Amino acid sequence: MKAICLLSGGLDSSTCLGVARRDGYDCYALSFDYGQRHRVELGSAIKVAKFFDAREHRTMNIDLRAIGGSALTTDIEVPKSGLSEGIPITYVPARNTIFLSLALAWAEVLECENIFIGVNAIDYSGYPDCRPEFIRAFEHMANLATKAGVERRTNLRIHTPLAKLNKAGIVKLAVEVGLNFALTHSCYDPDQEGRPCGRCDSCLLRRKGFAEAGVIDPLL
Repeated sequence: MKAICLLSGGLDSSTCLGVARRDGYDCYALSFDYGQRHRVELGSAIKVAKFFDAREHRTMNIDLRAIGGSALTTDIEVPKSGLSEGIPITYVPARNTIFLSLALAWAEVLECENIFIGVNAIDYSGYPDCRPEFIRAFEHMANLATKAGVERRTNLRIHTPLAKLNKAGIVKLAVEVGLNFALTHSCYDPDQEGRPCGRCDSCLLRRKGFAEAGVIDPLL
């Protein structure tokens, strides 16, 4: 069985790839160089894809800085004053919609019926494109939007194995699938050497997850 696995190099997407490999899928990892400020994650994605023996790993280039609207794609400062309320400024407009659309295109070429994405809606940053209702709507649309779907050669399914887990649950699942945490990167605003800031939303959520799971984070 083939699967496209969206892979940012972060804790969630890396765990998701590990789950897909554990479950017997031949994984085609897909990362994006979209103009993000935290480009160190792309190096992490390469390492994680190799670690889990992905059949292929592609990094696609998209210039989301041309759209802006996010602290991750403009020079807006990344908030570091505690977990944000509501939808934070680190939300990148329509990012998962864009990423899933490109994954869908590659899946059609590969005649692949499975896409894995590491979204969750419990301990997360409040992004609207991480919610289960968004994933269900996209999956429905995807099966209407492709030649393979119309001809009933494929019935695409979007897998979200982390959807009902909090960050501690994700850390525990990562341990189960054998993820090397030292390969991953979560920080929105690392220093020039790639070290995590420890204060952005993503760092705080990661720290919370490891602490509650009783697991030591090698990045700290």
